[in-house]
Amino acid sequence: EQDGKFVLAKINVDDNPMLAQAFAIQSIPAVKAIRNGAIAGEFLGAQPEPAIRQFVADLLPSEAESLAREGMRLAEEGKTQGAESLYRAALSKEENQPLALLGLSRLLVERGDDADALALLGKIPLNTPESDAAQQLMSQIRLKQGGENAGNEQEYRDKLAANPDDLEARFELAQALAASGKYQEALTEYLEIVKKDRGFQDDGARKAMLEVFDVVGARSELSEHFRSELAKVLFS
Repeated sequence: EQDGKFVLAKINVDDNPMLAQAFAIQSIPAVKAIRNGAIAGEFLGAQPEPAIRQFVADLLPSEAESLAREGMRLAEEGKTQGAESLYRAALSKEENQPLALLGLSRLLVERGDDADALALLGKIPLNTPESDAAQQLMSQIRLKQGGENAGNEQEYRDKLAANPDDLEARFELAQALAASGKYQEALTEYLEIVKKDRGFQDDGARKAMLEVFDVVGARSELSEHFRSELAKVLFS
């Protein structure tokens, strides 16, 4: 009836006790809807047919989401022009469709339209599956922009060699390092600034560290290490 848009599976809880425990099944019938590897909806007990149809309809992708997913597929194949057309078509039907906003933003970044990309990324709601990727891309753009405003790395290294207390030079060096993907070195310099003067550049070093954490992954080994070091400085 739905042309294969969802799979209906019936599981005997007596034959699958571990699965029943994992999903915290306490009474039956219990219906769990799983989408993108996570529970997207559920209900207990017998329900009238109209309620079940609405439950399913709410879970199925909208036309805009389907267009966005097709755009993602084309983008992965390198067909960026076709992908962009589909993203824009999706947004014409649903102006804040998160997958389309994220996909189009990635294309804009690839061609250097960072400002437009940031504007689109800012529209993605925080409670969507795309929000983490959006935040990561926003942080990446901001770090890149900070590095573009900085000068040559060696220039700032020379200034620091002459005056290790030159926080402006250290901050600009960290910005340049972060923009070029040298995240560990950048975090080391940012942390040194926080140690010396947390208020420098309106707490800019600490804020920049958080941006780097977003880019490299909040749970990455690098983030965990420097988050711990930052906490020692802030709460010592």
